[in-house]
Amino acid sequence: MNIVYLKYAVAAANAGSLSKAAEELYIAQPNLSRAIKEFEKELGVTLFERTPKGISLTAEGERVISFGKKLLRSIDEFEGEISGKKQKKSVFSISVPRASYISHAFADFTTGLDKDMKCEIWYEETNNLRAVNNILEKDYKLGIIRYADRYDKYFKAMMEEKNLCYELIAEFRYVLLMSKDCPLAKKETVRYSDLADYIQIAHADPYVPSVSVSEIRKEELPEDFNRRIYVFERASQFDVLSGNDETFMWVAPMPTETLERYGLVQRVCPDVDRKYRDLLIYPERYRLSPLDKAFITALCESKRKYVKEEF
Repeated sequence: MNIVYLKYAVAAANAGSLSKAAEELYIAQPNLSRAIKEFEKELGVTLFERTPKGISLTAEGERVISFGKKLLRSIDEFEGEISGKKQKKSVFSISVPRASYISHAFADFTTGLDKDMKCEIWYEETNNLRAVNNILEKDYKLGIIRYADRYDKYFKAMMEEKNLCYELIAEFRYVLLMSKDCPLAKKETVRYSDLADYIQIAHADPYVPSVSVSEIRKEELPEDFNRRIYVFERASQFDVLSGNDETFMWVAPMPTETLERYGLVQRVCPDVDRKYRDLLIYPERYRLSPLDKAFITALCESKRKYVKEEF
C-alpha cells in the first residue's frame, strides 16, 4: 500500500475538499485527484463521493480512513522511537453522553491544562455505540456510557467481550427539565399524568447491545406522548426548552449554573423511579495518562457536587 497516497486520502477526508487538501499538502489539485484515484484502484474501493460542495466519504471510505489514521499514528510513533525523538504532544480523547455534570467536569479539567504543554483534546458527545466504537476503531482512549440499570448485564457482557475495563461513575434517577415559565415549573413535584399535553424533547439515538432498537425505543421513548422532538446536541435542546414553555425533557440532575444560564428548572417525578448508570470505559491494557487522571478527578468532583442523593 502506498503510504503517501494514504496520507493524501486522510488529508482530503479531513479537509472535505480536494482543493483545500491540495493547498495544505502544497501540491497541485489535479495531482492530488490522480493520486487518490490510483489509491482507490489499488485498494479496489471507492473512498469518496464527489458533490458540488466538495467530497464526502463512502461507507468503505470511512473504514479505510479510520484504520488509515491509526496506521499513520503508529508510523509516526515508530519513526519517533527510531530517531530517538519521542512524540511530546499529549493527547486526551473521550466520548460521553450528553450530560451537563460531565461537561462541567470537562470545563474544569481544561482550566488546569499546563500553558507550556503541547496537547490535543478530543471531546465528543454521542451515544453508547459510538463511544464504544471510538475506542475500538478510532483510537479514543476513554468513554462514558449511560444505560438503565436493568440493562447492566448486557453492557457488562459486551465490555468483557471487547476487552474494555469499566468503572461506575454515577448512579441516579432522571429528573424533568423545563423552562422556568412552563406551567409545570409551578409544581414542586410533577406526576407522570401531568405531562400528557406537553412536548417531550428526546435524544434520538438510544442503544443497548443485544437488544433491538425498537424494543429500546418502546421503553425509553414510550408512546404516551402525542408530540415529541428528537435532538442530537445539547445546545439545541436547551434552546428549545428555554424558548418553548410547552416542552420538557428527562435528564440527569443538572448544575445550578446551567439551569440559571438557560432559564430552566428541574423537577422530581416520583412516578418514574428507573435508575441510570454512567460508566467510565477504556481499553483493558491501557494505562491512564496524567491527563486522563486529571479529567477523572474533575469528573468525580462534579458528580459529588451535582448528582445529589435525593435525586
